[in-house]
Amino acid sequence: MERPDWAPPGIDITMPSVARMYDHYLGGSHNFEVDREAARRAMEFMPGLPKIMQANRAFMRRAVRFCVDEGVSQFLDIGSGIPTFGNVHEVAQRADSAARVVYVDHDPVAVAHGRAVLEGNDQAAAAYADLRKPREILGSSEVAAQLDLERPVALLLVAILHFVEDAYDPYAAVAELRDALPPGSLIAVTHASYEGIPVPQEQADGTVGVYKDIRNPLIMRSRAEIARFFEGYDMVEPGLVPMPHWRADTELAEEDPWSFSGFAGVGRKR
Repeated sequence: MERPDWAPPGIDITMPSVARMYDHYLGGSHNFEVDREAARRAMEFMPGLPKIMQANRAFMRRAVRFCVDEGVSQFLDIGSGIPTFGNVHEVAQRADSAARVVYVDHDPVAVAHGRAVLEGNDQAAAAYADLRKPREILGSSEVAAQLDLERPVALLLVAILHFVEDAYDPYAAVAELRDALPPGSLIAVTHASYEGIPVPQEQADGTVGVYKDIRNPLIMRSRAEIARFFEGYDMVEPGLVPMPHWRADTELAEEDPWSFSGFAGVGRKR
């Protein structure tokens, strides 16, 4: 397989990547045939995966605008993936030209592409780090350069927590990040769940199996389990709901049924 110019040296281009599969679902071009093949296999069981990803991105944009409206213009986006059109820094800086953003991912392609996209933007940066190691994120040079942790920060955990197995204690990681941020900080979460998916669980398990096969297990948690990530935060109305229901700016009747898969919510640190 020929390595494209944008692919960093040393990465394994024979193994599918969650970030690059996500890029493919959204119609991006920074993915390989191995990623597209894995995405096609996942879509055999859940053909609406691109609609879910679009709903996820739409929620992210609404949540970012909400944060800026609430006076929070610093963003820590963990598990950010490959920046595509309408990403956090574009939405935030359009609403507030002083907004600052740090993207964090452990996929070197996502980080390399992020740095290329952000070249010339001195109020945004991309860091190579892992949600499972919060201290590395908080101690990164990118966070130190861009974010003032004495002022409220919007922590974005969008479509990332369902890739952290319980064995790595994602609740503890989220709590450690929460404790490092001052009161008034916000958290925005989306998370996959069997609840709301318009096919039987047995069929959705086929997609779960695809992600397990590529060594990126997809953990489908219940609404109650997802709500635990908001401990220490007060939920913002309308609470933890299907993604299109969170402060919708379009008619919900126009939404594809797949868009209502999983949950989204925003909380404010007490």
